Amino acid sequence: MESLVAERPVTAEGEAAALRDLLATLKQRDYRFITPTPATHARVLARADRQRATDLRDVFGWSLPFAHDLLDAALLEALETADLIEAAAGDLLRSKVRVSTLGRDLLVHSAYPTDDTHAVFFGPDSYRFARFIADELRRCPEREGSTLVDIGTGAGAGAIAAAHGCPKVDIVMTDINPAALRLARVNAQAAGIEARFVLGEDLSGIAGVLDLVLANPPYIIDPAGRAYRDGGELYGAGVALAMACEAVPRLAAGGRFLLYTGSAIVGGKDALHDRLVQLAAAEGCRLRYEEIDPDVFGEELETAAYADVERIALVTAVIERLHTY
Repeated sequence: MESLVAERPVTAEGEAAALRDLLATLKQRDYRFITPTPATHARVLARADRQRATDLRDVFGWSLPFAHDLLDAALLEALETADLIEAAAGDLLRSKVRVSTLGRDLLVHSAYPTDDTHAVFFGPDSYRFARFIADELRRCPEREGSTLVDIGTGAGAGAIAAAHGCPKVDIVMTDINPAALRLARVNAQAAGIEARFVLGEDLSGIAGVLDLVLANPPYIIDPAGRAYRDGGELYGAGVALAMACEAVPRLAAGGRFLLYTGSAIVGGKDALHDRLVQLAAAEGCRLRYEEIDPDVFGEELETAAYADVERIALVTAVIERLHTY
């Protein structure tokens, strides 16, 4: 099949339109796919019978190569014109995006494997983050003009989960990755959510006090420096701490900062917890901190960067500014 990409320039609106059509088609066909870890994904694809797509889940979930007649001609042409399809071995094709189920919504994100520096990641952490948000936001701000910011929104999972529980708040999604914001916009539209999208690495593009701030930052030291995976200093907790230090001082009375991330345990101590205790005290806030999984990504301990680390724990933190009367 001859590519259409070289014949027609790809525009942001063309990409968005193709993705909206894709999500609408998949919803109509009751498509469902739960995205596993990259390691699990690799193990499944290593099976002898998982080398070529036979249905939509194979194409847009498992990122398997497919024959051009597996998709509707109009949908395939739209995706190829938007440069969302690439050539695979032989005369097969491969989707550059995946689509995952999150509750009642479908979210589009980068295809497997997510090796590119600007990949937009979605996986098990996204599900845990959404569940944490839903549990915490049973009590939502109701005052007019309440603002919710999802820092480093990625595909938009956090903001979309929050918006369903807090329909009256103004939603702002931020990210340093333009590709992430493009996909987050499509996902929000498909979920029926109005939001504002801000490109940047901090909160400087958002004015005023904040009522809810969500953060699901990366927490692993990544030698490749991929933005969606590299948590920076403090054994990977540096990005999480930086987000907290910027967001918490801007919380309105009763405002909350909801953090889901990982923290390396060294000598039995959790440095991120200790830093957040100090931050909360300095800002006159209350901190609730919980270790929800004691041991993840154990293979990272085999690398030099984690030579002193006992384990990596998944943690949640809620920092709330107390009301003053």
